[in-house]
This record gives sequence, structure tokens and C-alpha cells, in this order.
Amino acid sequence: MKAKILYIFCACLACCGLASMLSSCSEDNVSDLALSGDCMIDQLSLDNFEGIIDLPSRSIVVRLPEVYETSAMKVTGLKMSQGAECNIRQGETVNMDAAKVLHVKNGDVYMDWTLSVLHDEARIYEFVINDIYTGSIDQETKSIVVYVPATLDITSLVPTITYSQNATITPSSGVAQDFSQPVTYTVKNNSAESVYTVKVIAISKPKALFLGSAPTMNELDPEAQTACQWMLGNVESSLYASFADLRAGTLDLSECKLIWWHWHVDGGVDGHDNFVAKATDAMNTLNELRQFYENGGALLLTRYAVNLPSFIGTTGDDEWTTPNNCWGQDEAYAELVGGPWTFRIFDGQNDHPIYQNLVTGDNLNEVYCTDAGYHITNSTAQYHIGTDWGGYDNYDVWTNRTGGKVLGVGGDGAIVLWEYPAREGKGGIICIGSGCYDWYSYTYEAGYTEKFHKNIAIMTKNAINYLIH
Repeated sequence: MKAKILYIFCACLACCGLASMLSSCSEDNVSDLALSGDCMIDQLSLDNFEGIIDLPSRSIVVRLPEVYETSAMKVTGLKMSQGAECNIRQGETVNMDAAKVLHVKNGDVYMDWTLSVLHDEARIYEFVINDIYTGSIDQETKSIVVYVPATLDITSLVPTITYSQNATITPSSGVAQDFSQPVTYTVKNNSAESVYTVKVIAISKPKALFLGSAPTMNELDPEAQTACQWMLGNVESSLYASFADLRAGTLDLSECKLIWWHWHVDGGVDGHDNFVAKATDAMNTLNELRQFYENGGALLLTRYAVNLPSFIGTTGDDEWTTPNNCWGQDEAYAELVGGPWTFRIFDGQNDHPIYQNLVTGDNLNEVYCTDAGYHITNSTAQYHIGTDWGGYDNYDVWTNRTGGKVLGVGGDGAIVLWEYPAREGKGGIICIGSGCYDWYSYTYEAGYTEKFHKNIAIMTKNAINYLIH
């Protein structure tokens, strides 16, 4: 107890001593820092466009018309706290193509502000009917076309609309509309205004189908659903159909020129027997698929759907011509891509229509498919070529046995993209089994920028146009 009292007493003496020492310092030792100044920006304008000042974030945003040159903007107004100085001055010309940091100093006090510009964009980016049917948007003419089945009541359809940030839209998204006649939507955003005309076309005879096992497109897995949404928004007169629809004959296919089946399975589909066991819907619809193909209908088969030609007579009577080298990961544990993934254009095929207008990288003989920050399942269905195993010693052996034409190969020479040309009245078939061909990433890493992944859509559109024309 005595020891504790002694400790407190000594501590008090030490504090008192320190206070005495500080009070005895001469004025010559007191800091001369000027800390009383404010560093506020009260007003700022560029080219006479007034900035919006947000104090909590210390940011200033200047709203501009949708199309406005920002590389040389004049500081036409700048008011700050008394005595404050800034690293830009009124009358100065600044390049606002990128945000600027304003360093405001007043005596020995300073504060950084962020100055940026925001264009008043008034655009519709996505227009989806009943959460299923995606519209095709022409930004030049401000027109939107949505194809829906003829069985749908177009007098009461609900659109979900994605439009420019900070804008308003009339009529509102999510409100049912009568689309028996074109409907106009007005988007306003400060100085910008756009009027879009939406036309819904009911299809009784689709020209193209996206095929799946689910009763509706909304029930597809994310990989197939993303691909299907793209098709309905980018391929004229296209619809989703299930295998059950084909078997029931509920669709009029008299004008249908192409069926696309993009089939994802977590963990992959490896080999003939595995395909038969897992593709039960397709196996139960072989007669309808074979009839469509033999009557001149084209097929686009991607991911594990590339097994189908062996079962509808494309490769003769030999069903055991399915890809011999297949694997895949689960979508929930997809692999993070650290850089572009590619496959190689097969010798002499650079001019094939499927490779036209792609975003190119350093190697013009490579097809670049992904970007850093993308998550991919690497779902692969390919043909291993070589004398070590697989039954295809070389490309000639593969061609003679399957009747196919090699279009693309992987790094080890495996066939990852191939074609069965239209012949004898039968439709053409393109198969894409490369693990690089991927539509859906469950998330994206920070800083992800899509550049090469656009090639998936470009290549698909090329394949569809090639097959139906």
C-alpha cells in the first residue's frame, strides 16, 4: 500500500515538474507555425460551368453537356478562404480529360480537393421485357427493338430499364406498358435529353433459337443465361426454347435457320458415356435435332454441347467421335485470370469469317479471349492430337474420321474450334470447345477492364452470321 502511494506521489511530482519546465520556456522557443487559416473553396467554375462543391468528400464536380471538349478548359471562377492559395489560378487553362487534385494552402495549413467533370449523358443502356427478353438498342437512331413470343400478351409488358446515372426516365422502369404500338421513353439528365422509341415484335416463327434444358431462360445457369441474353439482344428474331418445346412441337421452325446450344456443367463432361448420362434432355430430343439438321438447319454448339454431332449422324455412324480431352471447374470456384487467355488460329484459317473484326493482341495468329481480373471455369471439350493416346495420331486422321475442318487449336495443338461444313442438304455446324470461350464471371477483380473479352461476342456473332447466310 505504501509503495502504491509513493508511486502516485512521485508521478504527480514528475507532472508538476514537466509543467513547470514548459511554463518556464522563453517565447523564442514557441513554434511560429501559422495554423489559423482556412483552406475552403467556396466557388469554382470552368468555361463558366459552375462546379458543385461537396465539403465532406472535398470534391468539386462540373457538369457539362453530353458532348463537350475537356482538354483545354479555362478556370473562369475561383473563390477561396481569405489568404488561401491554390496550385491552379483563375484564368488558367487546364486539361480536364482526367480528374485534378487541387492543393489549397493557407499559411502552414493545407487541404487537397478533387476536381472532375461529368458529362450530362442521357442514354438507355439495357431494356429487358418481363426480365427475360432483351432489346437491341441502336444508340444512333435512339431506337429499341425487342422480340418476344407470339404467345405473350404485349398489351401488358413490364420493362426493366438501365439508364444513365443521375438521369430520370419517363415512363418509369418497372411500370407495365401496352406495346401493341411503339412506346417512347424520355431520358433527362441536366442539360441532356434523349427520346427512345421502343418497338416490341411478337414472333410466331423465330429465325434463331437458344436451346436449353430449363423451362424458361430465367432458370438457366448464369453462364448459359448470359449467353442467351446476349443472343436475344443481338440476333434478330431470336427466342429461347427448351428441349421440351422442341419435342412438343410448340414452335414453328419453318423459318428457323439456326439453333445455338451453349451447355455448362460444373466439373465438366468427359467422354461419350458421360455425355449420354448427363445430357438426358438432348438425348431425348435427338430425333428433332437430327431432323432440323438434315433439313438444312445450322447448329452452333459451344462448351460441352460440342459432343452432339456424333449423335445426329454428322460423323457417320460412329458415335465414339466425341471430344477425347475434357474438363472444367465449378462456377463458384472459377479461376482468376492474371492476363489474356488465348487459343491459336489453325494454319491457313486466318481469313475464316469467324475470326473477322476481332480485337487483336501482339500475336495476330492468336485469338485473345479474356482480360486480367476475370474469373473463368476453363470448361474445355477438345480433341487431343498425337500418337501417345486418344486415337487421333494427326490432324488428317481426325479429319478423315470425323469429316470436320480444324479452325483453332490450343497451345499443345489440341483442336478447340472446328466446323462441319454444310453438305448434302444438311446444315453447317460450328463447335467451340476452348476453355477460353467463357461468357460469365461471377465477380471481377478491382481495376478489371474489358478489352479482349469482347471477342467472345464478336466471334459468336461471326459464327451465327456465317452459318445462316
